[in-house]
Order: sequence, then structure tokens, then C-alpha cells
Amino acid sequence: QVQLVESGGGLVQAGGSLRLSCAASGLTFSSFPMGWFRQAPGKEREFVASINWSGAKANYADSAKGRFTISRDNAKNTVYLQMNSLEPEDTAVYYCATGFTATMTPQEYVHWGQGTQVTVSL
Repeated sequence: QVQLVESGGGLVQAGGSLRLSCAASGLTFSSFPMGWFRQAPGKEREFVASINWSGAKANYADSAKGRFTISRDNAKNTVYLQMNSLEPEDTAVYYCATGFTATMTPQEYVHWGQGTQVTVSL
């Protein structure tokens, strides 16, 4: 079955950086778009970034533009989220997901990872 496993979360000070990874198995990774979402306590899951199957096209939420970069390595079945200039408002559980289109809508993604916690302190 499809498995997505996130890693790389942690505690970082405001202004710092983290790189999240999501390792995929059980699917032909290079054929599917990937997305990153996040969910803060008491809030709905929100789109962060997505990338198409080849890595040539990426989309970002306004909150992520200029600070976050999504990328993928199809040889390693892994998608990444490089997060720079982190702010306390970025604190959330971050999830990777895959589906059939690289949309901003979480309901259109089929498989999800278990999430990794990112905490940004002042």
C-alpha cells in the first residue's frame, strides 16, 4: 500500500530554517504530483505547496511564497519542503500528500503521511 513518511520537523527559532522530507513507497512516485499541507491547533488543514510529477511546476500558498521551496527527487522517491525565515505563525503539523492533480484542495489528495511537527519560537 502507499506509504508517505515525513521527517525533518522540530523546534526552531524565528528566522531559522528547516527542511522537511517525505519518503514515498508503494506507488510509482514519479507519476504523481505531491503536496504539502499544514494544520495548526484549532485550525483547518491548509495548503502550503504542490509540485507536479516532474518537478517542473510548483505552486505556493501566499504565506509560503518567497520563503518556502518545494522540490522532489524522483530517483529517491522523496519530496522536500525547504522552509526559510520561519515565523511563529508557521507552527503546525506538516503533512505531505499525493493525488492525481497538484491542487490546493486537501480533499483532492488521496494518500497522506502521518505528519511532522514544526514549532517556531520567538
